Amino acid sequence: MPLIPYLVVGDAAEAIEFYKAAFAADEQFRMTDPSDGRIGHAELRIGDAMIMLSDEYPDFGAIGPDTLGGSPVTLHLATENVDDDTARAAQAGATTLRAPTNQSFGERTALLLDPFGHRWMLSQTIEDVSPAEMQRRWNEETGA
Repeated sequence: MPLIPYLVVGDAAEAIEFYKAAFAADEQFRMTDPSDGRIGHAELRIGDAMIMLSDEYPDFGAIGPDTLGGSPVTLHLATENVDDDTARAAQAGATTLRAPTNQSFGERTALLLDPFGHRWMLSQTIEDVSPAEMQRRWNEETGA
């Protein structure tokens, strides 16, 4: 049973175009509210993953991170080339919060903020590291 993130944004049509440019998203479909033109529901595929999104509908409690002042959630996107994908996302309008960096747990990661207030961690596996080795490295890094 898949877990599918559902994003709420201030401008879903613009967000769809951003996700296409930044993450090579493929729009599956969208439903447009006939009363005001807002996107009530859309589905995008990024690689093998699905995300759903809509415009804000405050009367239903659907409010995006910009309206709320941020989000504690980070979307993790596994990628083949973090550096290239970070550059493409930044060119499309994302803010780089943390540049691509090799991590002790065997991944090269970058942290981005999309123009709609959602954080994305791009991650590329560079080394297979066991959980025990991850912990050992973390302890070493923190002096524990």
